[in-house]
Amino acid sequence: MKKSLSSRRFVIIGIFIAVGVIYILRLSYLQIIDDTYAELANRNALRYVTQYPSRGLVYDRYGKLLVYNEAVYDLMVIPRQVQSIDTDYFCSLLKITKEDFENKMNRAKKYSTYAPSFFEKQISKEDFAALQEKIYMFPGFYAQSRTLRKYPDSVAAAVLGYIGEVNEKKIEEDPYYKRGDYIGMSGLEKSYEKYLRGVKGSKITLVDVHNREKGSFQDGKFDQAATAGQNLYSSIDLELQKYAEQLMKNKRGSIVAIEPSTGEILCFVSAPTYDPNLLVGRVRGKNYKELAENIAKPLFNRALMAEYPPGSIFKVAQALIALDMGVITSSTGFPCDKGLVGCHNHPSAPIVRDAIKMSCNPYFYRVFQREVQRQNPKTGKIDSKYGLSEWTAAMHKMGFGVRLDIDLPNVRKGYIPDTSFYNRWYPTGWNFYTIYSNSIGQGEVTVVPIQMANFAALVANRGWYINPHIVRSIGDETNKFRLKKYQEKHYSTVDASWWDVAVAGMYGVVHEGGGTGRRADVPGLDVCGKTGTAQNSGADHSVFISFAPKNNPKIAVSVYVENARGGGGTWAAPIAGLIIEKYIKREVERKEIEKQYMEAAPCQPLPIGKNTVKKTMEEKNDSASKKQ
Repeated sequence: MKKSLSSRRFVIIGIFIAVGVIYILRLSYLQIIDDTYAELANRNALRYVTQYPSRGLVYDRYGKLLVYNEAVYDLMVIPRQVQSIDTDYFCSLLKITKEDFENKMNRAKKYSTYAPSFFEKQISKEDFAALQEKIYMFPGFYAQSRTLRKYPDSVAAAVLGYIGEVNEKKIEEDPYYKRGDYIGMSGLEKSYEKYLRGVKGSKITLVDVHNREKGSFQDGKFDQAATAGQNLYSSIDLELQKYAEQLMKNKRGSIVAIEPSTGEILCFVSAPTYDPNLLVGRVRGKNYKELAENIAKPLFNRALMAEYPPGSIFKVAQALIALDMGVITSSTGFPCDKGLVGCHNHPSAPIVRDAIKMSCNPYFYRVFQREVQRQNPKTGKIDSKYGLSEWTAAMHKMGFGVRLDIDLPNVRKGYIPDTSFYNRWYPTGWNFYTIYSNSIGQGEVTVVPIQMANFAALVANRGWYINPHIVRSIGDETNKFRLKKYQEKHYSTVDASWWDVAVAGMYGVVHEGGGTGRRADVPGLDVCGKTGTAQNSGADHSVFISFAPKNNPKIAVSVYVENARGGGGTWAAPIAGLIIEKYIKREVERKEIEKQYMEAAPCQPLPIGKNTVKKTMEEKNDSASKKQ
């Protein structure tokens, strides 16, 4: 009997010891290895708040503010802590419906019931004021501040760009970004994201059971301050930018103006434009949808992405290349033979400068013929493939058919056809007579407006350019730096001796009898220019490039007005003249002309019928596939 009792005692003691060991091991695991419960406890007492840095500011070339920051608030929620709140009152404070509340809560629970997530983003300081004093009534909710962009003059949307919430792909690519962060989506905001964004910080705050903050955890020992982003000092002339946007208010197209000696962009307009403030804050999604669905495509950056036929402005480049190849001289003349290609009425051009001035189509037909039908030094025979290859290479060195390294995203390179393209397109053979339309800037040639402005700067500089760019320097007043690639000169292959011939022709376009760009004349200034009328499926485009003054030029301009009947001399030329006058004189004296072109709406209305739109898209797709 005693032995039996003794055995039971040892069994019971063994059970107690085993249970004790299990408890000790479990506690050790929870406290040393698994921190889940500690984390849950901390979440009830500590609040981890991301400190978002202020993005860098953006200034114009004279120090005027183009973009600054404005405080907003993100409302965060920890679903597990949300208990017994007055939902109706809460929704009235936030100006949302009860259905919105349920949807947002379900989304937060799906993400995590314990971790904080976004309930409502970008609440303005005015709207947040009503909620701030009452937030203690809603356990599980708290606010964290961030800043949003503000555009005081509501201009330069195509330059400045906008920011948006980072997507999952970017989060996977760059560990800096987390869910709910914002990133530059277009314009300078995208190109200079790494400079503008700054560095995020963090703050740990003690909170009580009523969701009220009770101060920093351990006096902020573990807090990390955010580092503000760096400022951008742009080359944009704010007053010129506003003026250019006014000129293009009722039109479609673009204006790009460059300082030739530096490559700095003075104004950059894609029309129609929009107020960049529309893509800020809680209304961004709605406004973006409306802009994206607008038939005039205000979100499409025409100055960088629209690939147009250059029209007759291309004749200046044709003349320079032909002179350099030695297939013509400055004194070469050709009759204006309309049997070769159509032309307007004017005398035959006896020299190159007059051909540029009068924009003679048959003249440049003959010029291009000589450029293409050249003797191959290896075979001694006329070889169109050899001639076209030399021509294509020379065009590339002028900045055509290549992607200019501008500091804005999504720039296209236009198209300069080469032998491989024509070999694919005409497998049975081709020659000059197959491709002669390129002679006058039609055919397969396309350019982007930024390339046209850059070409005007190239001629103004007599043979070199610096890549066009928007940002002059980065940093703050005491520590600015410039990117080296926007200080390097790029040279054309055309010999220096030929550029004055082109300049003389462009001067004649504006100032001499028979010139096609007389409406670009600005009293007291030696403006040089070239008109273009680019044919397409609708009304012709009006095109003009120019620079001024003739010697020591301060500004080079390209103007493209879509579907504007009347040609380059009618619409684009006078607009360019007004831009030059505004920049150099700082005040436009020709008020009647200014009023006339500001109020004019010359563009052919856009088609809105489904069949027309479908046809246009089919033509565009066919053209794109042809060039691939």
